[in-house]
Amino acid sequence: MNTFQAPKGTYDLLPPDSAVYLAVREAISAPLRNSGYGYIETPGFENVELFARGVGESTDIVTKEMYTLTTKGGSELALRPEGTASVLRAALEANLHKAGNLPVKLWYSGSYYRYERPQKGRYRHFSQVGAEAIGAEDPALDAELIILADQAYRSLGLRGFRILLNSLGDKECRPVYREALQGFLRDLDLDEETRRRIEINPLRVLDDKRREVQRQLTDAPKLRDYLCDACREYHAEVRDLLTAAGVVYEDDERLVRGLDYYTRTTFEFVHDGLGAQSAVGGGGRYDGLSEMIGGPELPSVGWALGVDRTVLALEAEGITLQLPSATSVFAVPLGEEARRLLFGVVTELRRAGVAADFSYGGKGLKGAMKNANRSGARFTIVAGERDLAEGVAQVKDMESGEQKPVPLDALVADLTAKLT
Repeated sequence: MNTFQAPKGTYDLLPPDSAVYLAVREAISAPLRNSGYGYIETPGFENVELFARGVGESTDIVTKEMYTLTTKGGSELALRPEGTASVLRAALEANLHKAGNLPVKLWYSGSYYRYERPQKGRYRHFSQVGAEAIGAEDPALDAELIILADQAYRSLGLRGFRILLNSLGDKECRPVYREALQGFLRDLDLDEETRRRIEINPLRVLDDKRREVQRQLTDAPKLRDYLCDACREYHAEVRDLLTAAGVVYEDDERLVRGLDYYTRTTFEFVHDGLGAQSAVGGGGRYDGLSEMIGGPELPSVGWALGVDRTVLALEAEGITLQLPSATSVFAVPLGEEARRLLFGVVTELRRAGVAADFSYGGKGLKGAMKNANRSGARFTIVAGERDLAEGVAQVKDMESGEQKPVPLDALVADLTAKLT
């Protein structure tokens, strides 16, 4: 018999592990929901040109990693490789920036797709939670987002991550640095593809992870030496705000991130327990992206944190999240009359907000109690013909093993009181 398998480089989320991923998404989004960020959801695919313009023609994402397709109508689409361009496109299309309340603060959660060589911590389908603050140029906004990400990670118990911070300058000072960097890079021993990148976006060469390239970059011009006064002051304010908030960071002058749209503040969260794929999230300011994709001038900042990478970081630190049991009460009926009655009890418990499940399939007592144990339920209700004749059901505490009869008409109230 032939069976299908998940595509290479992807994974299935299955219980009970999927509960950890849900808890991570909840922990990352909680500080955002508490800070004025509203939820946004965009399509899983977009016009190819949106990412070519926004993410950048010189990036590996656009040149090598996008999943693209041609529709029957001839449109060129791409599965979204990242979230920022899609969110900004949606905000512009809905004219959220014209509502008069800037910045527009949005958060999102979803799946993204890149054709990469599969390895631990790097998948072709991956999950992220992201946040974008659109339409304001303010160092306090940059600091806010970094602080919220730091808060999210710490709420999960993570302590082994580091925050790397840099400034990439703006449209005034970065062209000067770009020219100096290009002059330096043209004299190096680099392959043709990297040489093409020098002419399109030389900062991407600094992000090259190959040792033979990094060795030649030791004496490369430093961007910090080319920052204009405005960018230097802006970056100093971000750093001061983070320090005042007690957020520890490291200055990293080589940090450029992998996308072309970043300006000024750029940052990355790394975890040294993850090996080569150490980044668990990152982001930065992208003041010119709106104009790149046909919108008005809207200075913005945002980040995306990898759910998959965060789960790996938890494993690296040996952290087990304390998750609530999926089932609090499990009902075991013995006989047809008990089946109908306890199914009604389970329905009432659920309506009362109690997580309850039922022994389906007419299993005997032994098999049903095994299911009750596997469910993790705190209490099990058992009822047979004799119990019903006496107007009771047996309620068993699965932790202590204690069992006692409870009147049928008091079951829901009794169990609800015990569990709340």
